[in-house]
Amino acid sequence: MPHQQAETIDTLVAGRTEELAVVDKGSTRLLVFNRPDKRNAMTSDMRRAYAAELEKADADPDIHCVIVTGAHGFFTAGVDIKERPPTPGMAMVRPHPVEASRALTKPLIAMIDGPCITGGLELALSCTFVIGSDRSSYADTHLKIGILPGWGGISLLATAIGARRAAQMQLSGERISAETALIWGLINEVVPTQELLPRCLELAQIFATIDTAKRQAYVALNRRIDGIGRDEALGLELVEIDRLRGIAASILSKADGST
Repeated sequence: MPHQQAETIDTLVAGRTEELAVVDKGSTRLLVFNRPDKRNAMTSDMRRAYAAELEKADADPDIHCVIVTGAHGFFTAGVDIKERPPTPGMAMVRPHPVEASRALTKPLIAMIDGPCITGGLELALSCTFVIGSDRSSYADTHLKIGILPGWGGISLLATAIGARRAAQMQLSGERISAETALIWGLINEVVPTQELLPRCLELAQIFATIDTAKRQAYVALNRRIDGIGRDEALGLELVEIDRLRGIAASILSKADGST
């Protein structure tokens, strides 16, 4: 009898061309970033689709947990800045992935296999749980590439691992291993790559056994407690970004000689 190939993230999306693939496994919905040539960087359409799919999952009584992941050995690099480089006054897609993730009333698992960087790290930090493979790694390169976190990365990372370690990651842009991420409290578990999908599905099935009303009440309360002081901080980050964009626009206007 031929050996049956173990199911992996990549086999879930084999032959599919959608940049955000939706896969249901029982009462668990998986949202899979599927853009291998761009390291799963999210276009504006992908970001809108992600928010829309979370809203659909939230409204579906048959879905009890959502897993977000990336295929082809990469979680996501966050925003595809090559699609439309940041410019002064440019409108942000709203709700952005972190806002959409935090609005979900069901458990949200970030399943990380490979690099999780910048906007991808912000997205992972907005999830209820983060489970990483032994080959996963984590970095925040916003400042290194000359932009500020726009999805709450400053407050999210500091809350997860402490201000000093967050400053080290964000000011250096250096990547940390899965083992270090676990020790620092950035992720919940590290498992071998081949066990990553089964472990996340196992957790999702456990969550499905909890009474729906009680599970949703817990998720909402957990996020509220976790967000005390943070929601204000997220708002301040957006205000600061808008202020800096305004300054940049003024400088560009003067340089062009326009009024």
